[in-house]
Amino acid sequence: MFQTRRHLIYTILAGIFITNAVVAELIGGKLISVGSVPMSVGILPWPVVFITTDLINEYFGEKGVRRLSYITAGLIAYCFILLWLALGIPAVPGMGVQDAAFSSVFGQGMWIIVGSLTAFLVSQLIDVTIFHFVKRRTGKRMIWLRSTGSTVISQFFDSFIVLGIAFWATGQMDTRTYIASGLTGYSVKLGIAILLTPLIYLGHAIIDKHMKAEAVDQD
Repeated sequence: MFQTRRHLIYTILAGIFITNAVVAELIGGKLISVGSVPMSVGILPWPVVFITTDLINEYFGEKGVRRLSYITAGLIAYCFILLWLALGIPAVPGMGVQDAAFSSVFGQGMWIIVGSLTAFLVSQLIDVTIFHFVKRRTGKRMIWLRSTGSTVISQFFDSFIVLGIAFWATGQMDTRTYIASGLTGYSVKLGIAILLTPLIYLGHAIIDKHMKAEAVDQD
């Protein structure tokens, strides 16, 4: 199955990407308070998604990210279908997790699901487009610019799309809270993305080392 180290690297990155994206969507319905502003706890796994997206972009190109994004969106939808089925099956009274508790955690509304999937796909497609736009003009230089720059723009849309569909459009948030929450979530993700920039360079170094080792073995 893993005929080359390149195949293995893509599989590992894809696994990390999918796991964190699915977890982020599953926990996204919980809002936490940052100061006095609500923010989705689903933001927590996204920094890892940022890093893997940029590394896949760098080594496997635009098609690699787009294909993986579509697959991940399908898997997220599949998870929600399974949760919907599980919610409809009565729990055994007095044993394990009861229906009310299970529903309060996993019973996300349909609009949250729609908002999450829409925001994920739109932000990923924007990210890959901007990443390669910058890369075509900088070549192998300025890794930080294409990595952080694509994240800065794509996550702005992600932050407002999911809140807009799931909470503002459904009347759960007024316009002022929606804007404040979107800006807060975006600022948190932006700050984390900047702090994690050194990890992008570390990822490049590790992958380059393995790629070069494979080239030497083939020679």
